[in-house]
Amino acid sequence: MGKPTGFKEYGRELPSKTAPEERVKNYNEFVHEYPAEKLNEQAARCMNCGIPFCHAGCPLGNVIPEFNDAVYQGKWEEAYLILNSTNNFPEFTGRICPAPCEAACVLGINKPPITIEEIEKHIIEIAFSKGYVKPNAPILRSGKKVAVVGSGPAGLAAAAQLNKAGHTVTVYERDDLPGGLLRYGIPDFKLEKSIIDRRLQVMEEEGVNFVCNTEVGANGRMKEFVDQHDAIIMAAGSTIPRNLNIPGRELKGIHFAMDFLKQQNKTISNISFPDEKILATEKDVIVIGGGDTGSDCVGTSNRQHANTVKQFELMGQPPEERNANMPWPTYPMVLKTTSSHEEGCERFWGINTKAFLGNENGELRAILVSDVSWELDPLGRPVKFAEIEGTERELPSQLALLAMGFLHPQHEGLVENTGLELDARGNVNAIEGQYATNIPKIFAAGDMRRGQSLVVWAISEGREAARRADEFLMGRSSLPSKDRVQEYMIG
Repeated sequence: MGKPTGFKEYGRELPSKTAPEERVKNYNEFVHEYPAEKLNEQAARCMNCGIPFCHAGCPLGNVIPEFNDAVYQGKWEEAYLILNSTNNFPEFTGRICPAPCEAACVLGINKPPITIEEIEKHIIEIAFSKGYVKPNAPILRSGKKVAVVGSGPAGLAAAAQLNKAGHTVTVYERDDLPGGLLRYGIPDFKLEKSIIDRRLQVMEEEGVNFVCNTEVGANGRMKEFVDQHDAIIMAAGSTIPRNLNIPGRELKGIHFAMDFLKQQNKTISNISFPDEKILATEKDVIVIGGGDTGSDCVGTSNRQHANTVKQFELMGQPPEERNANMPWPTYPMVLKTTSSHEEGCERFWGINTKAFLGNENGELRAILVSDVSWELDPLGRPVKFAEIEGTERELPSQLALLAMGFLHPQHEGLVENTGLELDARGNVNAIEGQYATNIPKIFAAGDMRRGQSLVVWAISEGREAARRADEFLMGRSSLPSKDRVQEYMIG
């Protein structure tokens, strides 16, 4: 513990940001770095609490007090090695993770928690700048060939771990560049794509092969593909969006959020696409869905100079702080105001979208809505809603973006042609903790297995699936589980 009184002396401070009116003029990241003194102070707040609940809060099991102590002491290589022992891509999680570790921070019981996510980002950026992040190819190869289908965070983590174990790994991606949701789902103002390319270069130099523009299973020749590999990791994500089948859904101007975000990311990267461009410019935009994807649509719409931006959420407005129904160290469902909301957005809670209304040209002109009230169960959880009489009204809109989450992975092609069993929600059915599917030597990880989730969960699943595949290939695994890493680092 670097400074026993640090949590008493210093308060929680986040890095400064470019002002909203300036940052909406471009798509660059806008969160600045801590000055050296502030970074030292924020690391000093970690109180070495004895039982670090932050470990359990983090799906990766990051060894947080240890790397905070190394940061406080200025031991940057040690901090990087500790962080890298559990997290393949802290440059991703340090930017776009909702930080469940901070929700579980012991200091958070009665004070603002440690700025774990920002410290994590600073560790990896300093490690890159100091040259600590180097390709580390295995000395010996096992002779086993492994295919990873999907190059999102789960697929990349699985590929990195299996390559580390000495297997020959090929990652297959149906899009034109690797990265999955990281590349074409997360806006550049949250994650610049050079950050992804920097990591991909390290992985390629370590021996991981990437094959793009290839949709595995689309040609129906899955048996041949399976026979060519000793193990396969399915990590193609949850890609089927939740639709809103209400009157007027066929009108022009109604799009899924991911189509909108993907086009903008391709535009920034000067990558052409055949579809008609979806633009928010000079339109009244309504984003239906109150999550992070909806927030990303808000930020992108503001940068495209929308006339107005509104965001709908069917649920009621959550509280600003924890209440009795969300005690520490559970992840609290409290009001979240993102950087995109700061840039300009009118938010609506407890609102029901009843119909899309069009003009004579078949174009969206407005949305018919009504306010709703929710009936709660004894634990305060919403169970059903009722429309509030007299609240029905029209709100003008020429662009509606559906950001209500994802149902399950695409079944057509890869899943159907492989014969993979599905669970009740339509995800690939893989044994919990084993990641094995009903097809021998095929494993599943990430959103494709667990459903739509966080990037940090995807990385965790990719790592654990890789360990199980390594056990299958070699009889035992040289790859550590997150529990074994924690025991080693702490003990």
